[in-house]
Amino acid sequence: MGKLRGFIEYNRKEENVISPTKRIQNYKEFTLALSNEELKKQGGRCMDCGVPFCHSGCPLGNLIPDFNDAVYNDEWKKAFHILQATNNFPEFTGRLCPAPCEDACVLGINQLPVAIELLEKNIVERGFSEGWIKAQVPEKRTGKKVAIIGSGPAGLAAAQQLNQAGHGVTVYERDNKVGGLLRYGIPDFKLEKHIIDRRVNLLEAEGITFVCNTAIGKDITTSALENQFDAIVICTGASSKRPLPIPGANLNGVVQAMDFLSHNNKVVDGQLNRAAKYQANNKNVIVIGGGDTGSDCIGTSMRHGAKSLTNFELMPKPAATRTVENPWPFWSFKLSNSSSHKEGGQRAWNIMTKEFLGDENGNLIGLVTVEVDWQKVGDNKSELVEVQGSEKTWPCELALLALGFTGTEKSLPEQFGLAIDAAGNILTTKKYQSKKTNIFTAGDARRGQSLIVWAISEGREAAHQVDTYLMGKSLLPQKNEGGDLLSA
Repeated sequence: MGKLRGFIEYNRKEENVISPTKRIQNYKEFTLALSNEELKKQGGRCMDCGVPFCHSGCPLGNLIPDFNDAVYNDEWKKAFHILQATNNFPEFTGRLCPAPCEDACVLGINQLPVAIELLEKNIVERGFSEGWIKAQVPEKRTGKKVAIIGSGPAGLAAAQQLNQAGHGVTVYERDNKVGGLLRYGIPDFKLEKHIIDRRVNLLEAEGITFVCNTAIGKDITTSALENQFDAIVICTGASSKRPLPIPGANLNGVVQAMDFLSHNNKVVDGQLNRAAKYQANNKNVIVIGGGDTGSDCIGTSMRHGAKSLTNFELMPKPAATRTVENPWPFWSFKLSNSSSHKEGGQRAWNIMTKEFLGDENGNLIGLVTVEVDWQKVGDNKSELVEVQGSEKTWPCELALLALGFTGTEKSLPEQFGLAIDAAGNILTTKKYQSKKTNIFTAGDARRGQSLIVWAISEGREAAHQVDTYLMGKSLLPQKNEGGDLLSA
């Protein structure tokens, strides 16, 4: 529980950060570590709350009060083992997760919640620096072979779990490096890529084989893969980008956010020179979409040297705190100012883009918007209504579409002969199994666009089901629907 009355004695404290004017000069992570003593105090804020609702907020079922208590008592190695028991890659979640566990923290009812994500990141980094994290090579091999398609967090988690069960695991990645959206999608200033390489090196040492530059269904046929492996796990994500079908959408300068972000990752990595179509320097940039991807576009455009930057959001501006309709311990739909929002630009709410404007050469020069109003229809629904006379023309040479995704790419499941559900995801049973009993699915390809913590959870759960399919039973951990571990 941390320290008796610690939540009264200590205030929540975040990591210090390099100032926006300095950090936008490069693509490095910009957080500054807290002292060991301050981290202990943050662990000490964890309460003896009786029912730890943080467990219900965490898709992984992390044993949060336990590792908080260990940190407070300066038992960092114990804290690391507690965290590692449920989370394969806390170095990723500790940097990228929006921390639904903190929204469910009991202390968050009337105070700022425990800084769970901060402690998670520091626990795992302590584990690396102290040499506690080493390759865990299975003592025995089962002779079974499993193919994982996709090397994002779901694929990596499934691979590590199945390898620990003794199966021979091969991970196929169509890009040139391992990591999925962690590698090509998440900006380097949020996750430097050597953090991925550090983990991949460990996974290789544990016996996992990675095959990059290989697209299943193109470089290797789906039938050949089925013949070669006893089971297959599809972890290809939800990569079908949502379009904006309005006049002018094909103009040069209207760019999908993920194309912009992944290109920038490769530029930072030295693989490419920045193409003009992905260059924000000296341009009026408008990011359409207010989620994490939109925020990432803002931070990246600021580092390019954008002339101006505006972020459009179709929805109303959220309240600063929880509303009556959004009670604890549910996820809080309140105003979020990310680190990128603090770096510059402006935000516009209740606004809808109606048309992109171009010059005679087909280049984007502006766009037209209209304000919208959300009017309640019935008890739980709202209807969008355009505000008459609110049309406005904005100068814009680069419009980044951060509108989310419409499901997984269809070509691969179609080649395997798998079904797609109404949401555009691969249809599976509760056991993560597709209509073909030897093919499983995990992550965004199964549940739709979601959080990294959900992807890792899905990979772990799918691994349990695959192991059970191959061996008749499994000792890999599994959660029940409430998030509690059933076995370990």
